[in-house]
This record gives sequence, C-alpha cells and structure tokens, in this order.
Amino acid sequence: MDISVIIPLYNEEESLEKLFTWIRQVMTANGFSYEVIFVDDGSKDGSWKVIERLANDNAETVKAVRFSRNYGKSAALNVGFEYSAGNVVVTMDADLQDSPEEIPELYSMVMNEGYDLVSGWKKKRYDAKLTKNIPSKFYNATTRAITGIKLHDFNCGLKAYRQDVVKSIEVYGEMHRYIPVIAKGAGFTNIGEKVVQHRKREFGVSKFGMNRFIHGYLDLISIIFILKFGKKPMHFFGLWGSIMFIIGISITIIMGLQKIIAGCEGIQMRLITNSPYFYIALTTMIIGCQLFLAGFLADMIGRNSPTRNSYLISKKKNIDL
Repeated sequence: MDISVIIPLYNEEESLEKLFTWIRQVMTANGFSYEVIFVDDGSKDGSWKVIERLANDNAETVKAVRFSRNYGKSAALNVGFEYSAGNVVVTMDADLQDSPEEIPELYSMVMNEGYDLVSGWKKKRYDAKLTKNIPSKFYNATTRAITGIKLHDFNCGLKAYRQDVVKSIEVYGEMHRYIPVIAKGAGFTNIGEKVVQHRKREFGVSKFGMNRFIHGYLDLISIIFILKFGKKPMHFFGLWGSIMFIIGISITIIMGLQKIIAGCEGIQMRLITNSPYFYIALTTMIIGCQLFLAGFLADMIGRNSPTRNSYLISKKKNIDL
C-alpha cells in the first residue's frame, strides 16, 4: 500500500465527509493505493456516526477507531501509527485547514528524495495574529534553537513519514508537538520541510487554547531530558548531586580551618552555626545527597526494566551483531 492517511479528530462531524471525498479524489487522480484511518478521540457530537457511514460505504479504504473518552491528539496519533500499513504515513487535521492536494508532493519527498519525515510549514496563516501567530513563532524559534532541527512549524498537523519512523516511535501525553524531535532521537535525522497551504476553518472552533504554549515548553524540557538521559539518569542526577555535595563540603572545610586557625592565634570568632555560610553548606550537601540518591534509584529501576536493552533499529540498515 502506498499511503496511510491518519486523521485524529474531536467534534468535527461537519467536515469529515467533505474531507474524505477530497482525499479520495486526490488519491484516485494520482493512482495511489491508500487507506484513511479516522481516530475519534471521544467526540461528543455526531462524528462517530459519520465515520461509521464512511467505513460501511468504503470498507476497503476506511479504518475507524473510537476512544471511549477524550485522550488527546498524541494518543490518537499513536494508535493511528499502530494501525497504519502504508509505505508513507500522512497525518492531517480533520478541520479542513490542511489540504489533501499536498499529499502527492509529500509522498514524493519521502519516497523519491529520501526524507524520513517531512513537516508542513504554514507560512501564511489565517489564525489570530496576536493570540496564535506571534506565540507560535516564538515557540518554534525556541524549539529550533534547543533541538537543532531547522523547522519553522513543529506543530503543523500535516506531516508525512516513512513507515519505519512511525513504527519506531511512541507518542504520548502531549508530545505530538515534538514528533520531529522524537524521530531525531530515534535516529531518523533526514527531516525536511514543505510550505503548505493553510485554509480558513469552515466549521466548528479550535480545540486548543493558549495553555498549549505553557504545556509545550514543559513537554519540550521533558522530551529533551528523556532522550538524553532516559537510559543513563545517573549521568545527570549523579553529576549535579556530586557538584552540590562538593560545594557544601568545601565550604564546611574552609569554615572549619578558619575556626582552627583563629583559635591557634587567640582570635575570638563567632559560632560556626551563626554564620550564613554554615546553612548554605548544609543545604547544598543535603540537596547533593538527594540528587545523587535520585540518580542511583533511577538507575536501579532502569536496570530492572524489561525494556532496558530495547533499542530502535532502522529496517533500512543491515544489522551485524
């Protein structure tokens, strides 16, 4: 099969039939074999009824998945990745703001130009400039600087992936914003970008508020930490714990030596416990011990994990163990 199109959705009943018809026209015109996977993320409107009708009328091309409640876009994408069978997997939003006309070129970039992942870039947007465009540019610039991935629109829902990529990564929480970062951490570094059309929303309202920017930065810190130290937590906690403890013990030794020297010279000094440096030293040593123990426990848990030696291996490469 050439293409799997994954469409996560929540309360988008008005747009689903039109979107599917548009996708079918594009696929037929380009001679692609395809499947469309609708993942209903606990919609409360009539979205599931529309999906059922589409699945019944197009049994060979439509797969339907329904969540019992709203779990979020990341969960919907992860399940869609699991069920996908196409050589290229395309994800797009259900609100008709992503154009299916972009799919053939995205497919070509993956299959003919060798990209592992191609992300859409909505260069011209129709969102409110103050509440979405400006925060989005700041968020994307920060992510580029931290991750080294040169994309302008990390959160664009329109993306294309080589099948190896989606079968090798796990998306959870609200990590769908950072799929390119997760893919890079899994060894898929050939990441491209394509300018895509951003269409005005025809039906419904946006399901994401301003809190996504706050959650976005917290998720970015989390994913960077997990990718870098997930299998070696002691390298982080142990390092900083040791540094903090050394600082504390060094201050303690200096204060003790000063007290001894002053006593030998007959100089009256105030009690060590009356010095603010004593409490600084005590605090840093306690924090250092806690960090070190946190790293030690995390390492012990990791060593007992059944997935401790699970590594993502690309099927494109020969393996010589």
